[in-house]
Amino acid sequence: MVGRPHPAAPPSTQTTASELYDVIGVGFGPANLALAIALEEHNARADERDQRRAVFLETQERFGWHRGMLIEGATMQVSYLKDLVTLRNPTSGFSFLAYLHGLGRLVDFINHKTMFPLRHEFHDYLEWAAGRLDHLVEYGQTVTTLRPVVQDSEITHVDVVSQDSDGHTVVRRARDVVVALGLEPRLPAGVALDDRVWHNRDLLDRLGDLPPLRHGRFMVIGAGQSGAEVTDHLHRTFPTAEVHAVFARYGYSPADNSPFANQIFDPDAVDDFFDASPDIRRMLTDYHRSTNYSVVDMDLIEDLYRRVYQEKVRGPRRLHLLRASRLARLERLDDGVRATVEFLPTGERRDLDVDVVVFATGYQPREPRALLGEAAEAFRFDDAGRPLFTRDYRLVAAGPATAAVYVTGATEHTHGISSTLLSNVAVRAGEISASILTRAGSPGSPTARDDSLTGDHRLVSAPR
Repeated sequence: MVGRPHPAAPPSTQTTASELYDVIGVGFGPANLALAIALEEHNARADERDQRRAVFLETQERFGWHRGMLIEGATMQVSYLKDLVTLRNPTSGFSFLAYLHGLGRLVDFINHKTMFPLRHEFHDYLEWAAGRLDHLVEYGQTVTTLRPVVQDSEITHVDVVSQDSDGHTVVRRARDVVVALGLEPRLPAGVALDDRVWHNRDLLDRLGDLPPLRHGRFMVIGAGQSGAEVTDHLHRTFPTAEVHAVFARYGYSPADNSPFANQIFDPDAVDDFFDASPDIRRMLTDYHRSTNYSVVDMDLIEDLYRRVYQEKVRGPRRLHLLRASRLARLERLDDGVRATVEFLPTGERRDLDVDVVVFATGYQPREPRALLGEAAEAFRFDDAGRPLFTRDYRLVAAGPATAAVYVTGATEHTHGISSTLLSNVAVRAGEISASILTRAGSPGSPTARDDSLTGDHRLVSAPR
């Protein structure tokens, strides 16, 4: 008998040894796609008895990554060398260069003399890689909860409960689970999305269903790269409409992508951040926020300024940057939205009737506690309610455990600013797969416990 579910959860179906997975991945965005490749490459070179059985469960019906922001001409902000595999295995057949070579486009890309491919092209690369791993993925599966399985007071397995698109519930049991739920939109308190109030995540999909413009006016909230890109796209796409960009800064701030600052995204920087005290972590994050948060590529800043100036010279004025301002109120109209904007230095307010308000207010990691539900008591959290992790991205169990739940994305407070970015996706996948393989031990041997790991199993210290 494998064991029983955690008492906080209802009983699961019984699982035979032949139905047991070594790894179940929750979500199939770039993070778990990179992990799937690492496991696939391990299985390709391993003896049959050393191979690992894995499955990845994805809510979407097909692979997709930020489709709503695949804006024409938009480029990546990270080098193509920070793809799914290259920093882990430069010889991998899943690299961006292998993708280009397979399509007969490698020479053309080299002649393009860029390190930053089109976002649309990089998405096509991700789809190409995901398509080669269809045998490891079950799409249309929404994971609803995780249930630690306890035997003799020890977590030995984890049951993963999911629902398919028809509402049928399936329970799968695994020795290890890797949760990569991605990010969810961050919105100001009280804001509800609808057909006239959007998050930029859904921009292109929403524009495809946009009714005729009644007011001929858009509003964009946010001072970061996404906000600037949405402002640019709407201004170009609707040549007679006004676009009002609202942000609390005096203007768009340039991203710091200088070589030394970019070292905060290096794999070694994760070790430095993890080993630091909470105070030093906060200091490093504050120092380097300008590499990623609420900043814009300089080329785009200059292009938007050029357009503002040209409209002042030649007219008509369509692009309006409402600086040092905030959105104070939204009121739904039958044919749009009435937005009240406050100019912060004086407190002066004015109303604008717009067809659509787009919030480009960023994202936040999905909270792993939501998946665990009452079973979260089986894991440790710090005084701020954040999960504690080992260096290899495992949730720290509150008691003995041979099974593990790994989490990507929700680790910025422990692993640094690159946790939600593509920069370390390949290296992190290698670290997680190595941890899984090391902890499992050789076939037939007992699974290594957390207190007898041969790998790096340091614990995150709680805030001081």
